[in-house]
Amino acid sequence: MMRPLAVNDFRAWSEVRRRNDEWLTVWEPSRLPHQPDPTTDKSAFASRCLQRDRDRATGTAYQFGLFVDQRIAGEVNLNHVIRGAMQSCTVGYWIDELHAGNGYTVEGVALVLQFAFEQLNLHRVEICIVPRNFRSRRIVEKLGIREEGVAERYLEINGTWEDHIRYGMTSEEWHERRTDIVATWINPPIR
Repeated sequence: MMRPLAVNDFRAWSEVRRRNDEWLTVWEPSRLPHQPDPTTDKSAFASRCLQRDRDRATGTAYQFGLFVDQRIAGEVNLNHVIRGAMQSCTVGYWIDELHAGNGYTVEGVALVLQFAFEQLNLHRVEICIVPRNFRSRRIVEKLGIREEGVAERYLEINGTWEDHIRYGMTSEEWHERRTDIVATWINPPIR
């Protein structure tokens, strides 16, 4: 299940994030030194949820908690929604190490793609990944998202400006491949 995170998710979300600190921080931007840590500060987590509610209301971003057996297992986020001539966004995601390799993230990304193209009517979705993050790259490979090239020193990740491989999908590609992606990842056949 996927849904926006709420303040009452703090304890469970915090536990997963703290337990996965080493697993996740090597792939994430550094937190500014003066910023409170939402993994340990409930009011910072509440502010994060409130900001994400505002983003959703203004249509600039859509963040979803990824739940497995009703427990938080990660997030799949649709960020930087640009309207006008671009009609695009970026997707980011993370998964609890205990749930990695089970296809939950692939399913979550497939659902977010469906949401982006079918409900938000965006034209393009981009996912950018540090080249050595093979597990994250495997997600886009499973979905058959097209590789577009490398953006040099694209984002600051854990204190270093890192290159990122850019992957993209357009609405035309989605509609061409929708039936297969939905059947494989969103509504797989019962075995």
